[in-house]
Amino acid sequence: MRTIAQLISPLRIGFFVAVTAFVLSGTVQARTLASYLNDVEPSELIDGADAFGSIQSDPKVAPILKDDERVGYAFLNTDYSQAIGYSGKPINVVLGINERGLIQGGRLVEHHEPIVLIGIPEKRVRDFLNQYKGFDATTGTETEQAVDMVSGATVTALVMEDSLLWAANRVAVGLGLGNLEKPVGVPDQAQAKAQRHIDYEQPAEVKGWQTLVDEGAVASRRLTVGQVNEAFEALDNPEAAKRPEKGEGDDTFIELYIAQVSVPSIGLSLLGERGWNNLKNRLEEGQQAILVGGRGRYSFKGSGYVRGGIFDRIQLAHSNGTIRFHDYNHTRVSDLAPDGAPDLDEVSLFTIPERVDFDSAQPWELELLVQRATGALSKVFVRFGLDYQVPDRYLTAPPPAPEPADRAPTAGAAAAGAQPQAGVPGDSRTSELWKRIWQSKTVNIVILAVLLAVITVIFFFQEFLVRRPRLLKWTRYSVLTFVLVWLGWWANAQLSVVNIFTLTNSLLTGFSWSYFLMDPLVFILWAGLAAGMLFWARGVFCGWLCPFGALQEITNHIGRWAGIKQFKIPFAVHERLWPIKYIIFLLLFGLSLYDLALAERFAEVEPFKTAIILNFVRDWPFVIYALTLLSLGLFVERFFCRYLCPLGAALAIPARLRTFDWLKRWPECGSGCHRCARECPVQAIHPEGHIDVNECIYCLHCQELYFDDHRCPHNVTRRLKKERRRALGRRGRQASAGDDAAPAAPAPTTAPTAAPTQACEYKMRWVSPRALNLKDPT
Repeated sequence: MRTIAQLISPLRIGFFVAVTAFVLSGTVQARTLASYLNDVEPSELIDGADAFGSIQSDPKVAPILKDDERVGYAFLNTDYSQAIGYSGKPINVVLGINERGLIQGGRLVEHHEPIVLIGIPEKRVRDFLNQYKGFDATTGTETEQAVDMVSGATVTALVMEDSLLWAANRVAVGLGLGNLEKPVGVPDQAQAKAQRHIDYEQPAEVKGWQTLVDEGAVASRRLTVGQVNEAFEALDNPEAAKRPEKGEGDDTFIELYIAQVSVPSIGLSLLGERGWNNLKNRLEEGQQAILVGGRGRYSFKGSGYVRGGIFDRIQLAHSNGTIRFHDYNHTRVSDLAPDGAPDLDEVSLFTIPERVDFDSAQPWELELLVQRATGALSKVFVRFGLDYQVPDRYLTAPPPAPEPADRAPTAGAAAAGAQPQAGVPGDSRTSELWKRIWQSKTVNIVILAVLLAVITVIFFFQEFLVRRPRLLKWTRYSVLTFVLVWLGWWANAQLSVVNIFTLTNSLLTGFSWSYFLMDPLVFILWAGLAAGMLFWARGVFCGWLCPFGALQEITNHIGRWAGIKQFKIPFAVHERLWPIKYIIFLLLFGLSLYDLALAERFAEVEPFKTAIILNFVRDWPFVIYALTLLSLGLFVERFFCRYLCPLGAALAIPARLRTFDWLKRWPECGSGCHRCARECPVQAIHPEGHIDVNECIYCLHCQELYFDDHRCPHNVTRRLKKERRRALGRRGRQASAGDDAAPAAPAPTTAPTAAPTQACEYKMRWVSPRALNLKDPT
């Protein structure tokens, strides 16, 4: 009979190849503000509003109308700011702001966050957004009350907070709301794009290095050790100040060079003819590319792109947001073509993703993030900017000069990519979110670490427990109760197959550790599970750390106590029901490669969100489904775990990689005795006697039987033999002691009778030679 792994392997490969090819074909397009407004009621954004007006382009907002009068504006946060959460996908929020620049409401319109899908009820997210009602986007301060960020206490909430505050400030500044004034005569961004762009009709010219520097085609900045140390001291962080860069203050920390090499003359001059032709062939029409070079003790590349495919030390800030580069945007350049070019340690070519709305004629800034460790798991960073704009000689003719502005060019600065006013968080805060989350959950992290330590001790010293069945029972149910109540219902740290889909999608689209560090309990559980699977396969989680698994086992135990009869599924049928969960997992996995959001919804086959996260406070179909599974579990222990759980199937696939085998078996197991197989709670022991690690939940019941000399036939036989030997020895010693105590018999005067002979034979039958101490051969 073929193994389950053999049966599912071709199916898995087929799904992966077919669906990945479809995903890479690029058929999915991002939605816009106009499409999201169809899903939002105007009154959700501003009380009493009844309609939306036509969308305007600069800034991109839609007027909110009440009785045909404008009372505010609707906008999409991701039009102005990145909002990348745990899933690696944008979190889209439509917000409403009134004429005074005060946020009036918001609606979460699209996300792919497992933290919401299996973690946080939508109502809690709405409540979190409602806290920002009255927030003054023009100054970055609350007008009524401080926002309780901990009430969201999630990655999604924190990312949304950063994004919506930044976006609201840019909209307020761009529209001149509240106490801000909109400049007069400054052409809007759409008009500037239509009238000014790179002139590709100019013939490309080869220019020398100094010429490129003098005309501004190459921009550079030198940072010294002293400047970097002063910047960290200004953070008022004692730990950062205590770890200064070593060396003289005037030593070079980094010397950075940048250029926009998608401009023909600049690209040809810096890359040479062959390099420029290669770049032209790679770029789509209108796509841009920049060159970054550096030398000194600090690398602008870092090592993050090697581990996770993302360059975490540089980012490009432009008028429409911030761009982080990934390894698939990157090409290494061996050296620069023009004579007189400096000898740089590293030179890289980065392409701007096509989906990014990047205006090639507008100025941009390359931001260098200098990191410094402040502890084992903590870092801080300072930001240094290097401004760049394509020289006018490479651009088309400028638009007609606007009439003189009579007010401060606040909105113009925002349109050109200026930073928001002080006090308002921007995209730079996103990289620090995970640190803030970990700090806010320190107590929970410590409790979880203690729980994992306790379970580790149980597994390493399992023999001590299994020899004491009563202690094992109380220990196991105590741990399961704690996992259900605290880890599940209180901390909401329920792992899900959605986490696996998120990781896979992140690896395909641009991995970053920061996304996965944003939920500390889930991250720690996955890290502990990865380590534990090397020792004990998937049972370390399924049998001890899964809140829903604990709920099933506890309710089944209560049902047995109440007298509910257990239904035993024949092993032949049971073995053929195993593959169901693998098929469910593979279908969901393939679907996640095509459409992650759709897969996350079908992942509701897991009742975790209903039973653990939402405590059954949900729409009745979900509640009935969860209760049905628990009801089946009253008659068949862990029914869902055995046959339907896609997460268990996903964990079982790599479970074969375990290094150790801690579960002991006797040679006779399965060759006549089937007690372990009959008593295994999840029927993970084959009738032949071997344990299937793909199905084992490591409950240790078989190990309890292994050492039990009253229930295990092997041990019972050994015990009876020992008792017989002890009995023989005891009776022999008693007989020997009786001979020594008897008085000496008188010499016989006649021949011995038959009786003494029989007594002697009887005595010799029960007394060992050693007890008789026969030394004389006669």
